Amino acid sequence: MLLQNFTMPILALPRWAKRFIVLALDSALCVLTVWLAYYLRLGEFVALSGNAFWAVVTSIGVALPIFISTGLYRAIFRYSGWPALLAVARSISIYGLLYVSVFTAIGVQEVPRTVGIIQPILLLLFVGASRALARIWLGDQYQNILKRTSRPKVLIYGAGRTGRQLVAALANSHEMQVVGLLDDDDRLHGHVLNGQPIYNPADLANLATTLTISDVLLAMPSLNRKRRNEILAQIRTARVAVRTLPSVTDLAQGKVSISDLRELDIDDLLGREPVVPNHILLAMNVRSKVVMVTGAGGSIGSEICRQIVTVGPSKLLLIEQSEFALYSIHQELEEKITDRGIVLVPLLASVQDSERMHEIMSTWHPDTVYHAAAYKHVPLVEHNPAVGIKNNVLGTLRTAQAATENGVSDFVLISTDKAVRPTNIMGASKRLAEMALQALAANSPGTKVSMVRFGNVLGSSGSVVPKFRQQIRDGGPIALTHPDITRYFMTIPEASQLVIQAGAMAKGGDVFVLDMGQSVKIMDLARRMIELSGLTVKDEQNPDGDIEIEITGLRPGEKLHEELLIGDNPKPTSHQRIMKAHEEFVPWAELEGKLKSLEMALNVNDVGVIRLMMEKLVSGYTPSDEIVDWVYLEQEAEAQALGLA
Repeated sequence: MLLQNFTMPILALPRWAKRFIVLALDSALCVLTVWLAYYLRLGEFVALSGNAFWAVVTSIGVALPIFISTGLYRAIFRYSGWPALLAVARSISIYGLLYVSVFTAIGVQEVPRTVGIIQPILLLLFVGASRALARIWLGDQYQNILKRTSRPKVLIYGAGRTGRQLVAALANSHEMQVVGLLDDDDRLHGHVLNGQPIYNPADLANLATTLTISDVLLAMPSLNRKRRNEILAQIRTARVAVRTLPSVTDLAQGKVSISDLRELDIDDLLGREPVVPNHILLAMNVRSKVVMVTGAGGSIGSEICRQIVTVGPSKLLLIEQSEFALYSIHQELEEKITDRGIVLVPLLASVQDSERMHEIMSTWHPDTVYHAAAYKHVPLVEHNPAVGIKNNVLGTLRTAQAATENGVSDFVLISTDKAVRPTNIMGASKRLAEMALQALAANSPGTKVSMVRFGNVLGSSGSVVPKFRQQIRDGGPIALTHPDITRYFMTIPEASQLVIQAGAMAKGGDVFVLDMGQSVKIMDLARRMIELSGLTVKDEQNPDGDIEIEITGLRPGEKLHEELLIGDNPKPTSHQRIMKAHEEFVPWAELEGKLKSLEMALNVNDVGVIRLMMEKLVSGYTPSDEIVDWVYLEQEAEAQALGLA
């Protein structure tokens, strides 16, 4: 323990001081080994005077220059094990040859010749032992210092309680080193808190350079989104990465830990605060009821399931055609509902299978159905149109018909902004699904059928956010289809909560539209993500930047801008984020025959007829590209090849 108290002061010495100490030690070892050599030769200790004194002077005068010239003092603590011994052996071998030549081969009066042999051997042992002891004593501490000094240096934004807890949590972290705090309160600037200086956030750009800051950790979980956006805009100019803590409601009780830190989610950049849900609306169609969710393993479906179990249904039927997705969400929910009396029923099924839907609903008699099952990736559906329409239109219709025939009280369809004046098969199929449900609702007053339409959700499968984040990690480039493309964004939890609340307000045939806030330019989104990762955009103005944004061109069926309303007369509801649209539809008596004709074309994959029928059925559908169905294109290529042959 006493030695450990000297460790840090010694390691903290400047390099020249450490070298001086080792030079003094080696000089002392030269004296000691000459004295011991005399003892081993004569059997008694002698005074180092006369020619014995010159044996000592010669030892020091020869050894130290050799040790210096052979690099024995350049990296004292970097050597370990055999490298240290070899370096010492090489230096003392040279020294020994010279010392033996003087005192053994040539000889010096009153100095025994054997001293010239014994002393270099002793010096080898003593110098080697000194290096080994230094390694044992100081080596581990030195390596720890190296590791600590190589840790990324971070500043914590926020000198409040959460910031102080984060400083304490990171005190012994091997991942990052806190070098200070930032705070908006100018009364704190220049003061020290828990050993950390408090800086002015306006100086962040200079601090990032002088202190070599890699990250800023936001420790203000209760901050409103507007102020957070202002802070993020300030940080973007400093070229540092940003990590943040979840909101206060998401943080566990007690101290903040390192595991609470997460990458900055792009929902932190949305221009508005999520509205606190209306718990009466959330519970109306869920609490103590049998609830069914189709597409339960998907991005939206799984989050709806999570929101539902927090409210407390009696049973939750999980409908999913992907075995792995069903298994995953079932296992996750099982852990959440321990001892809560909620029954989970995982059911493998396709919504296109009418008999399976009837079988499930006639067995469990669900009160509420949330229909989230859909093919939603625009390019994939564009290349596989018949399958997409079957799933999105016929699957929706058959599930809704099974619901109306089995006494389901509420049926809610998850729709999309791409259903408005669609330019792609996915959007057109979702609008036709809406029309089918609107027509069905007019004929089936026993079941309140409604639709909830919204735009992109952050973090869903296929979302640009995780895709961009991975491309940034890979060093770029970020692939962007068009520099002017815009999209609406909402977080998955907020969208799912609003879906449940909208469904509770339905009267039958309602088309609800969620307030998505302002549309986001994806180019700006990509730039913000790059800059908040501590990197710069590589472009014509900055050819030495880190991440390039590559324009790849619009994909088949992709629109530049999405819309949420076909008309321009949305009506407000009791919820500030939910509007009600008035959308025209074709009566069921007329639509039923057209859907049967469409199904016949789908069954034979007559892509040309399918497209024409979709254009006639869906008002405003204007395909933006030629037919790109993979099967159709391959058949066309084969036909052309045979014609040429």
